Amino acid sequence: METAELLEIIGRDEDSKHQFKANVTNETSLAQEMVAFSNSGGGSIFIGVSNDGTFTGLGREDIGRLNQLVSNAASQQVRPPINPQTENISTPEGLVMRVVVPDGISKPYMDKNGVIWVKSGADKRKATSREEIQRLYQSAGLIHGDEIPVPGMTVSDLDVDYFKAFFEKNFGETLEQQDVSLPDILHNMNLMKDGVLNISGALLFAKKPSYKLPMFIVKAIAFPGNDIHETNYQDSRDITGKLADVFQQSMSFVLGNIHHIQGDQDVNAPGQPEIPSIALEELIANALIHRDYFVSAPIRIFVFDNRVEIISPGHLPNNLTVENIKSGNSNIRNPILASFATKILPYRGLGSGITRALKAYPDIHFEDDRDGNLFKVIIPRVVHE
Repeated sequence: METAELLEIIGRDEDSKHQFKANVTNETSLAQEMVAFSNSGGGSIFIGVSNDGTFTGLGREDIGRLNQLVSNAASQQVRPPINPQTENISTPEGLVMRVVVPDGISKPYMDKNGVIWVKSGADKRKATSREEIQRLYQSAGLIHGDEIPVPGMTVSDLDVDYFKAFFEKNFGETLEQQDVSLPDILHNMNLMKDGVLNISGALLFAKKPSYKLPMFIVKAIAFPGNDIHETNYQDSRDITGKLADVFQQSMSFVLGNIHHIQGDQDVNAPGQPEIPSIALEELIANALIHRDYFVSAPIRIFVFDNRVEIISPGHLPNNLTVENIKSGNSNIRNPILASFATKILPYRGLGSGITRALKAYPDIHFEDDRDGNLFKVIIPRVVHE
């Protein structure tokens, strides 16, 4: 944006698309403005411009601080997180930062306290009526993270042999017997739209999903002791590939870094893992299927001497609580992935995975961190002297 265009906007004063701030020091108030724009068609926040239209003269040090503040507010205090763009504009009186907040595709957006803000003229207000909130959902088209298109990922990225085997196993016919093209089949299966694979299609059937989705992987680390070390670890792996492969490799990593107990078995028999495999299967499958795919971050698996942690991006959706999921309640965040997972993973859906894991190993703990926007499973290990 040129200075002349900025002056023209200032001359028209604030409106529902343009907000002026002399300076910003509070993440919470900035997040509320971002939420309101995200829910109301998008807009720009100009930091360094007073309400009377004068410049406050930001310096380079201010810009560095504000960039960090904008990033923190957008990722930690807006639910789901957003990705605003910033632009620094030079004026004779100093710099002005323009924060561009796009119209959200996953409305309604909320602040960290669950409050939905919308624009009302140049100001903002809380959305409280049921009808207004329903309109926000309607305008978003009820988009789920697993159906978002992956730009540049087409049918040429598909592992065709793998998909053929899956199709024949589950439908009893070969692809060659179908009267429609492969792209049409993928479209009909909700794995592709307009010639582009969505996140589900890529994660389930692409040859190398991480090529276009580098953050949707599993980072697994085994540490000595009971604390995270930056450089000291026993085993570390970035687990990539199709969802089924990621599941198997994640299981292999954990099982390879925990104890196996011989018990009363014959000395030649393989020992039983100290954490039952069925519990690990359920918890790892749940992490892969139910994580928040709007958050560009990996699942993390940490193996310590006294526990295993599985950390998923995204807190529990909507009003779901830890007590709910322990009782078998569920809220399917990624319906396409969930529908295919029953055919690919040891996953049955219906919210029963957590209850099965607890039945096999009752000491599992769960933490729903809404401020940090993550969900953590903590599995205590048997302490061996």
